[in-house]
Amino acid sequence: MPPTAHNNRSAPSYGTLACIGIGITLGSHLTPLARSHIEQSDVVFLAASDGIVEKWIESLHPDVRSLQPLYAADKSRKQTYRQMVNAMLTEVRAGKKVCAAFYGHPGVFAWAPHEAIRIARKEGFDANMEPGISAEDCLYSDLGIDPGAAGCQHYEASQLLYYKRRIDTSAYLILWQVGAMGDGGRGSAHAATNAAYREILIERLAQDYPLTHRIIVYRAATLPIDTPRIDRIALRRLSKIDIEVADTVVIPPVRKLVPDTKMLRRLEKLGP
Repeated sequence: MPPTAHNNRSAPSYGTLACIGIGITLGSHLTPLARSHIEQSDVVFLAASDGIVEKWIESLHPDVRSLQPLYAADKSRKQTYRQMVNAMLTEVRAGKKVCAAFYGHPGVFAWAPHEAIRIARKEGFDANMEPGISAEDCLYSDLGIDPGAAGCQHYEASQLLYYKRRIDTSAYLILWQVGAMGDGGRGSAHAATNAAYREILIERLAQDYPLTHRIIVYRAATLPIDTPRIDRIALRRLSKIDIEVADTVVIPPVRKLVPDTKMLRRLEKLGP
C-alpha cells in the first residue's frame, strides 16, 4: 500500500484523486477549494458536455482531458462510466495528482466518481470528493422551496415506475431525469418512447394526485445570462410538452400535514 506523500516534498510522488463539482452556473459556482484542486493537479479530467465549460476549465489548467468522447450512440452508459474510471485510475497509478471535475455535484447522479474513489482507496491511494452546487440547490433557490417546511422526496423518475414506493403527498415530490426515461441505459431515448413512459408516469402519479394538480418543470440556468426554466402545468399535460434530460419535475404537496395526535400526547408527557 503506497503511503501518501503530499506533505513531504522530498518523498517520492504517489498518485492522488480528487473528484470535485464545478457547480451548475458557469464560473459562479466553483468553490475556492475546488479551483485549487484544478490548478494544483498534474492532470484534470472533465465530465461536461458544454464546450464553453470545457474552454473555461482549460483556462485554469494546461492538461485538461475531456471524458465526453467516451460517450457514443447505442453504447451502454455503464461501459462509458467504467472507461471513465479506468482513465482516471490509470493516471493515479502512474503517480499523478489527478483532479476529476464533474458538472454540478460529483456525488449526485454520478456513478463514476464514487466508483473511482472506492477503487483508489482500496488500492491505498489518497482519494476524496469535494461537493459542488447541484441542480437541487439551484431548485430550492429558484422555486423558493424550503425543504424543512413540508419535507421533500427525491426519486429518479424511472425508479418510481420500477419499484413500489410510498409517496407522501403532504411533502414535495421531486422527480429527476424524467427526460431520460426509456433510454435503456444508453442515453439515447427517442422522444416518442420518452412520451410513452411519461404517460405511464402520469398514470402512476394519478394514484396519489388529481390530474388537475399543478406541477413544475424545472431546469437550472447553466450560464449567468440565462434564466431557469420554470413551467407550471397540470399533471395531465406532462406527456405533451418537451422534456430534456436536464429537466426536473417538481410536484408540490396536495394535502396538509396531518398531526399524529398519539405521538404528540406522548411527547407532551416528557415535559418542556
